[in-house]
Amino acid sequence: MGAIYRREIGAYFTSSIAYIFLAVFWIFSGWFFYASSVTAGTTDMSGVFQSLFLVVIFLIPLLTMRLFSEEKKQKTEQGLLTAPVSLGEIVFGKYFAALTLYTIAILMPFVYALIISAFGAVEWGIVFANFLALFLLGAAFIAVGTLISALTENQIAAAVMSFVALMALYLLDLVANMIHISWVQTVLNHLSFYSKYYSITVGLFNVTTIIFYVSVAFVFNFLTIRVFEHRRWS
Repeated sequence: MGAIYRREIGAYFTSSIAYIFLAVFWIFSGWFFYASSVTAGTTDMSGVFQSLFLVVIFLIPLLTMRLFSEEKKQKTEQGLLTAPVSLGEIVFGKYFAALTLYTIAILMPFVYALIISAFGAVEWGIVFANFLALFLLGAAFIAVGTLISALTENQIAAAVMSFVALMALYLLDLVANMIHISWVQTVLNHLSFYSKYYSITVGLFNVTTIIFYVSVAFVFNFLTIRVFEHRRWS
């Protein structure tokens, strides 16, 4: 897995993807920090993290679109599948490379917290809880994007499909409010990504939220492995 991971990290930084992703994420996070914390004169950064949810939806497809679709386009997928490594190592090597770049991006709010700590008391526990929520959200969304990338050989198609899928997950709360069937509402509310994320940003930390996001990441990575198992033997 280490070789796959290093290869993918190198690919991110030898192309423009890493720099575009980091620049755009930091620009938006900086703007949200200025608008919700600096201009308001508060050390509360929950507004920054709440606003980053949509930014993550737009940017995660940029990270995941090339993970496997590029292999199919360059006709290197068969070589990868016949390499002396397990399918799990291939999938998780690529997945963790994307997650690493994402983690680098979301470390920036800590810099903002250090800046405002010079002017007032910062609730570091809340900052760390918000960071954990943002990390887990990205971990789940990257797994979704990884599966979609494995299903197509066109990077643009993979990016668009990932965006649509993540936006659909974001809109589960809206759909739940529009449907007046109690059991359907209950199911959709349990599957809601945004409500779980939002609850942490306002200080309502819940262990079930961690389990939910980790489970989503595991399930979608497992499905990606199954996709390649089918291709290996077909």
